[in-house]
Amino acid sequence: MRSQDWSEITDEAALAALLGEPTPAALAKERSALTAIDRDWLAASPFCVIGTADAEGRCDVSTKGDPAGSLVHVLDEHTIAIAERPGNRRADSYRNVLANPHVGLEFLIPGRGDTLRVNGRARLVSDAPFFDDLEVKGHRPVLALVVDVETVFFHCAKAFLRAGLWKPETWAPEAVVPRRAVVAQRMERAGTPLDQLDEYYGPRYEENLYVQP
Repeated sequence: MRSQDWSEITDEAALAALLGEPTPAALAKERSALTAIDRDWLAASPFCVIGTADAEGRCDVSTKGDPAGSLVHVLDEHTIAIAERPGNRRADSYRNVLANPHVGLEFLIPGRGDTLRVNGRARLVSDAPFFDDLEVKGHRPVLALVVDVETVFFHCAKAFLRAGLWKPETWAPEAVVPRRAVVAQRMERAGTPLDQLDEYYGPRYEENLYVQP
């Protein structure tokens, strides 16, 4: 591709000329504190996406998931905590937070097209009394991302509707991309036999979700 043939937007005036200005309702929907509806949404959400950036602005997006009611703990109308569970220890998002505390969060509820977005400043907490409220299957979190809320608002469903994300008739997870074990062997663990990878990503993978490997 030849980028010199592209028409690039390089300033806000050009962007506004192309997209138009946001409606007053779109601008006014931001809040600085959690409402009762926001709390209900967070209690019902089992999945969120976390966006962070390091000190140089290099970005990372990671996902967190837990049973609804165990993913997020609302400390007060301005503060939430998200549980960290055992994983691969890369901790990309957390390393970013140590250098740059600004985070963007998006909370999903399966089957819903609208989402709840929260932006704020984060810190890492290794233990606190509220960890008891985030216990799952007898395991407390190993860490919590505590976010001081700066803005919160609901995001419309258009992207989900365009994607048909919650329509099972559109799902074909292995039609183009091979199963996880095959991807791992080709991209990450070239010397591991496929049958071992199939066993690793089989039923035991889900059984050990809350146990540190």
